[in-house]
Amino acid sequence: MTQLSAMAAPYQDLQSVRLRPEDGCYWYRHVGPVETTLLPLRTADGRPICTQRVAEA
Repeated sequence: MTQLSAMAAPYQDLQSVRLRPEDGCYWYRHVGPVETTLLPLRTADGRPICTQRVAEA
């Protein structure tokens, strides 16, 4: 989790992060004013954070 917190943009909820096996990427729970939804965890420059295996594919 330390590596994820170093890579992830600061506005994301790192307490709710999970790795989705379907795409190999990390997702977090975003609680908005209307609904709660899963969003891809992203770096500060907007790139999704995925496992190395998926990134190489």
